[in-house]
Amino acid sequence: MTVQDKIAPHSLRFERLLDAPIEKVWQYLVDPDLRARWFMAGPTDLKVGGAFGLTMDHDRLSDGDVPTPERYRPYVGHRWEERITRLEPPHLLAFTWENGDAGEVMFELSEAAGKTRLVLTHSGLRGSEDAVDFGGGWHSHLAVLERRLRDEAVPDFWALHGEAEALIKKTLGIGTL
Repeated sequence: MTVQDKIAPHSLRFERLLDAPIEKVWQYLVDPDLRARWFMAGPTDLKVGGAFGLTMDHDRLSDGDVPTPERYRPYVGHRWEERITRLEPPHLLAFTWENGDAGEVMFELSEAAGKTRLVLTHSGLRGSEDAVDFGGGWHSHLAVLERRLRDEAVPDFWALHGEAEALIKKTLGIGTL
């Protein structure tokens, strides 16, 4: 985590300075093929009210042959759609999570001396369990995005995810859930 990251039971905020121009980072958010390289792909209707498709295929996030941990195996291949709530290319993308039951995710992009400042805010979480679950996910997915933008390898996504979950729990002062 960075100093700018804010972790709380009902909201998460992650800030990253990415070594890529804003247009390239934007494409990694909205192009399903590029999004699949760091997060989840899915058909997307890029307009307010449009579908933001997601497919959990995290086995493909590691460059090495890394098995999915047992607790996540039931979700492999799971597909669903969220709704885009705000769209201001190439600066802002927001969409629901679990049709709004688990809040809203917002990506804000701004130029910063030839790089891109990305701020991800996930608001409307239902409590500490969501904060750990989504916080560990977003933290590890952003680490993968940073590496993909630099054309670096991601040997083991699940190791990044495990470290991120542990960090979020520590930040929230939580033992095992």
